[in-house]
Amino acid sequence: MKSKIKIMEVLIMVKTLKNKMQMAAVKAHSALTNRSGDQMTGWLIVVLIVVVVGAIFMTLYQSSITQIWNSIVAKITNLLK
Repeated sequence: MKSKIKIMEVLIMVKTLKNKMQMAAVKAHSALTNRSGDQMTGWLIVVLIVVVVGAIFMTLYQSSITQIWNSIVAKITNLLK
């Protein structure tokens, strides 16, 4: 039961992260297609956003991801026995 709740929390977090990434992509697209702006600056902004969001996600949810990964490995190990 507890692992199902953790899995649901991670799925919600992934969905939230996906929405934020989509918004960042939309903003980056508008920055890149803007003829008055510099394309390299737009790409650097995209890379910076991806790195920062990824670092925040991994920092906040590292224990949950590790726990889910360990449970998946344990289930696969039990299936192989």
